[in-house]
Amino acid sequence: MGKKIKPGKVAGLKPKKKCCRKKTRCLKCPVVVMRMKKVAGDDLSKKELRKYLEKARAA
Repeated sequence: MGKKIKPGKVAGLKPKKKCCRKKTRCLKCPVVVMRMKKVAGDDLSKKELRKYLEKARAA
């Protein structure tokens, strides 16, 4: 695929116009970006951010 994006940077991405609503959501999905923005202010480790990203994409 493309290059890897760090979980901490997902909150800063520009979301797509419309959600694809696939089983595993893409990184630029508006839902994923919104959920990562909620936890972006918290001081979390890389491991915790990766877990939050996996949870947000699985929704």
